[in-house]
Amino acid sequence: MDGSPAAQSEETEVIVVGARCAGSAAAVAFARAGRSVVVLDAAKFPSDTLSTHLLWPATVAELGRVGALARVREIGAPELRSAFAAGSGVGVHSDFTPADGIDYALCVRRTGLDAALVDTARAAGAQVREGSRVAELLWEGRRCVGVRYTDAAGTHDLRAALVVGADGRRSTVARLTGAETPWLTVPSGRDCFFAYWRDAADSWRHVAAQWREGADLGTAFPCEEGLVLSLVQPPASAEKSRPGVAERRYTEALQRLPGLTERLSGCERVGRVRSATGIESYFRHAAGPGWALAGDAGHFKDPVTAQGIRDALRYGRLLGEMAAPVLDDRAELDALLRDWEHKRVAECLEIFQWTNRLARGTAMNSLEIELYRKAATDRGLASQVTAIFSRTKRPSDILGPARSVELTVRALRRSFPAVTPVLADVAGEARDLVSDWWQARGVMAGRQLPHSPATAVTTTPTAVCSGERHG
Repeated sequence: MDGSPAAQSEETEVIVVGARCAGSAAAVAFARAGRSVVVLDAAKFPSDTLSTHLLWPATVAELGRVGALARVREIGAPELRSAFAAGSGVGVHSDFTPADGIDYALCVRRTGLDAALVDTARAAGAQVREGSRVAELLWEGRRCVGVRYTDAAGTHDLRAALVVGADGRRSTVARLTGAETPWLTVPSGRDCFFAYWRDAADSWRHVAAQWREGADLGTAFPCEEGLVLSLVQPPASAEKSRPGVAERRYTEALQRLPGLTERLSGCERVGRVRSATGIESYFRHAAGPGWALAGDAGHFKDPVTAQGIRDALRYGRLLGEMAAPVLDDRAELDALLRDWEHKRVAECLEIFQWTNRLARGTAMNSLEIELYRKAATDRGLASQVTAIFSRTKRPSDILGPARSVELTVRALRRSFPAVTPVLADVAGEARDLVSDWWQARGVMAGRQLPHSPATAVTTTPTAVCSGERHG
């Protein structure tokens, strides 16, 4: 044993490390199934966190499934009833395809959103212990059997049949289980900067909007208290973060996005510019004996398509619904956790690949421009493309080979006789499709998804593996 001071010991059935989207959703599902759940988080709510926090209709629907939608609606964010996208001088308006009857998006700041989820978890019967920092996992051989955490009262050992790491990209649980290194990772070609503005554009208060100009991308999403979240994603830079860099790069990107600048005309900025740089999208090995990684702890996509909250809610909830009935059988639980992990990979891989393309930090190619031009006069097509973001359609449903041929013909006709750039774009799209197909084939055949991570544990009857703070 190590030299740690004696810890107070306690038992429950499920421990969830992290109380935000994935953690609260999992806790609600376990508690609804009659399981005892303790949720630990170093934060005290309401608490902010770095996030773009646009909720597509499918994400809003997930809030309903978790039981948090009424609380979230009380925060007062306006219903975003339509979407607008502009690029290469073309503006596209679209409607939202309903998801479980939800035909609007929301943009809710994380202080209110996460507090509403924590309240929902408590109402479902979960114990949420704020100000509780997990630093160690408890092990029996290679099975995780609990955590050691500290709070204002001291150090505590908490044992359970399952430990769920829902503690974000810098997950302590991922690190302590040996799963921190992803088995699939793609660096983003974009950095992310955002700020809030006091909104003066009443006509835009129900529109989720995006602009692309050259390699830059920017958005404006109205949220509660009369604010609008404006995010820019310029190409990634090797420039080191230091005072003033985020402010400068945000301002410079706005200047390169005249449509977004016009949208913010008359608006007053509120607070500082926040940033996320060095972004990487990934899949980690997310399940092992007695443990699982939900939300960003196990899988993360670039914020350019705003998918994180939806997937955190959905797969946190599904983890609870799938695992709750088998908690008492270790073999069944371990098999179920693997099934849950594979389900998330299977359902998320295609949108992961599509997101990574949009995150390259390059200008629109000729086929993308033709898609915008066609969608500008075909609102049905525009709404179908928007449905990809809301996950009611897959990218291949709308942007498959037949659509690519159509867009190629349109681009060739428009550029004739100078067709060489179009042919180069077509070749690039073909390479992407083949690469994605091979990647998906390898993943689903199990060639890339590892069976288990290398876990640094001892073989004593009850051992601890030490670590740092959870995210």
